[in-house]
Amino acid sequence: MARMKLQFLGAAQTVTGSQYLLTTDRARVLVDCGMFQGPPEESRRNQAGFAYEPKGLDAVLLTHAHLDHCGMLPALVKDGYGGPIHATRGTIELARLVLLDSGKLQVEQAKAHAERAARLARRAARKAEQAEQAAQGSGPGSGAGSSGSAAGASGAQGIQAQEPQGVGGQHGPHAAAAAAGGHDHHWDTAGFPRGGDDPEFPPYDPQSILKPQPPEQPQRFEPLYDEADAARALEHFQGLDYEQPIDVAPGVKATFHDAGHILGSAIIVLDVTEGDRTQRLVFSGDLGRSNAPILRDPTSILGGADHVLCESTYGGREHEPEQEAIEILAQAVRATADHSGVLLVPSFAIGRTQDLLWYLDRLLSAGRIPHLPLYVDSPMASKATAAYKEFPAYFDETTHQLLTGGDSPLAYPGMEFTDSVEQSKAIAHKPRPMMILSASGMLTGGRIVHHLSDLIDDPKAMLLFVGYQGEGTLGARLQSGAQQIELFGRQRTVRCEVRSVSGFSAHADEDELVAWLQHFATAERKPKQVFCVHGDPEAQAALATRVTGLGLTPYRATWREEVVLE
Repeated sequence: MARMKLQFLGAAQTVTGSQYLLTTDRARVLVDCGMFQGPPEESRRNQAGFAYEPKGLDAVLLTHAHLDHCGMLPALVKDGYGGPIHATRGTIELARLVLLDSGKLQVEQAKAHAERAARLARRAARKAEQAEQAAQGSGPGSGAGSSGSAAGASGAQGIQAQEPQGVGGQHGPHAAAAAAGGHDHHWDTAGFPRGGDDPEFPPYDPQSILKPQPPEQPQRFEPLYDEADAARALEHFQGLDYEQPIDVAPGVKATFHDAGHILGSAIIVLDVTEGDRTQRLVFSGDLGRSNAPILRDPTSILGGADHVLCESTYGGREHEPEQEAIEILAQAVRATADHSGVLLVPSFAIGRTQDLLWYLDRLLSAGRIPHLPLYVDSPMASKATAAYKEFPAYFDETTHQLLTGGDSPLAYPGMEFTDSVEQSKAIAHKPRPMMILSASGMLTGGRIVHHLSDLIDDPKAMLLFVGYQGEGTLGARLQSGAQQIELFGRQRTVRCEVRSVSGFSAHADEDELVAWLQHFATAERKPKQVFCVHGDPEAQAALATRVTGLGLTPYRATWREEVVLE
């Protein structure tokens, strides 16, 4: 009998790219298929190709609809996966928004990259021509003509776009072998060297793809998929309800439990049978917070497990108490009103925006803040908010009571959703004071960056961070106190006020993660391992220490590591 194995294909000592492959003697099941996000050395992993043959998968299970958990599903289907993608009905509704938008955005980004590469090529060609003309003008016999021309040609070649890697594509020396119809046994199907017996090809470290690339040699950016690919992937989704056991592959039964993170988010429990033995695996997905607004609290998994994967986004950190966080938000709104300024809040379109609407509506109803115009500048946030309203069964008791009483806590009075680009640009000319919620939450792109560019020089503007800022992102640099940043190719001085509040995070903090894990520590069926995933290395290390304190064994896998589950 083959041993059960689990391969960590993302969210391994990093926050994004959640993807785990379970292999048994009878089945291959993928849990999540997320996109790597953040700085180039992280997002470059998306171009590495899949570490398995998509056609060989029996099923895909999706914890929730954030891009770092579902963003590579269209690429998976494009590369040949034809089976079901199991998710809650709420997740499917949100994934439709996320994936179609992602496909559209990637095509737009590819066009922008191509235009930039063309500009660089033209610039280099002009420099080469100028160098050659200068060399020819220096007179015969000087030798400058030939050397100048060669240097110019070399410079032009140096900035030419590289061939794309693509999802599952070939690149580097093995691409030439494939093009010639040959086969290079030193390269695997994902495009990585295998290593092996030849001393010239030592075992390959897949982390090498993360090495920074020379900025003067931009690679051609090819979209991983487009909107049509995303639409095809959506045809494979199969909706289910919480607490509904379902056979997803031979010997593999899955049950989805409420994770309380965003609409439809799930903790996935797998009961895997091989021969006369059944093992239980628990995938936390992203865990929400206890007593957070709108959604129910994360489900406590009782009865123990054999192996647990637990997110660690906020390992080593605690959120402010809820009331303290609410007061910080109220103070920011009042200060904006007093200074006739602008409150700019980078906010994830799904989850965070809806929570903030809830808090602002409650603060206004309680008379704790003045009524300021509110612009929600994100088409996806607009659609996601509408989707939330379609699934009241997922709401907690407090929100249900408000709705029953005729109150709509997701409708701040007078708020305006701005869907078009023209509407977004017009916000800059609206009367002050005002508030703007816009994506992305880490300032990695989107309309929020344009608003920041308009307001970064304004001492009456306030940038309020309300969630996690990943390492290497613009948001993290500003949050840590950077005074000089680059925006759209220009160096800018930070003159706006910058504040942060962590109490609105949709992720459980360290104490809440430990409380969730406590049920496994006290169960008769204790996990053999607790895999700390979905966190930066420091956060994973901090949570691992707390796991040890519970009497459990932590493990921090590396990217693409395969672990045998005994």
